[in-house]
Amino acid sequence: MQVLDAYQTAFKKTPLVMLLNGKACAARAIARGAGWRVDSMGDLGSFSPTWNHMRNAYPEWYRTTQAADAWKSAPVAYEPPREIGEFVEKKWPLRWIYNYALACHGSLFNGKSGKWPDDPAFRAETERFLKRLGYRIVLREVVHPAQAGGSFDVSTKWQNVGSAPCYRPYRVAYRLSGGAGVEAVLPGKATVNAWLPGSVELFDEAFFKEVPDLPPGPLCDVVERLVLPDGLADGTYTLSLALVDERSRPAVRLAIHGRGADGWYALSKIEIKAGRLKGTGSKTLRETTP
Repeated sequence: MQVLDAYQTAFKKTPLVMLLNGKACAARAIARGAGWRVDSMGDLGSFSPTWNHMRNAYPEWYRTTQAADAWKSAPVAYEPPREIGEFVEKKWPLRWIYNYALACHGSLFNGKSGKWPDDPAFRAETERFLKRLGYRIVLREVVHPAQAGGSFDVSTKWQNVGSAPCYRPYRVAYRLSGGAGVEAVLPGKATVNAWLPGSVELFDEAFFKEVPDLPPGPLCDVVERLVLPDGLADGTYTLSLALVDERSRPAVRLAIHGRGADGWYALSKIEIKAGRLKGTGSKTLRETTP
């Protein structure tokens, strides 16, 4: 317990995880804000014909450590039993295993260093799983004025279609770029860590019979009022968007088209003029594989 407390006292910014089968230690770590990790994710009979991690161990550990909401503020990590090829060798149900891992809101799967199975179905299921593992942020819609003066509102709709939150408070920021090299970055206040994925009921009879696909998270509406900097010349500007760190640098790759080499997503055009102007324009973006 003393070692555990020392770690959590020392590491205030670095996300920490605790082995879930530590029970008392895991419960204490989770109560103090840690996430959790488990070995043998996918085990349906590696060690015993009558007992396995998926049906017997994890549900018990999950309840006794009170881990139900830990994923909302700290990551969940997995490792396979021996190596990932065991899933294919023993003909375990890949969709069931991967949906289970997503339903528990995993962020990391360490596949170890075993040989990758030469099996097209395995590859397809694993790529589907990895596409949703962790956070996956989609910008669904942007609405802004076609023309603007001293300030203007931008309305956006976001959705996390992954399995976990982004645990860093990256902010939505906007950029106006002109043809003469003029550039203005306008940081907003909304942060990505508030956008949660969907959830399913865990460890009941229906869950073990057929683990459902994890639904996408709710749509998150964000409205920001952006104030134009003094001296910004009249003209037509490209409006771009990014999720940025504390230095206003793009930090998250979104699941949409349009990412530039600098990490910004060019969305549309907006005309900047002095005075109060009216007019609306909008653009809707759909999910793509980045």
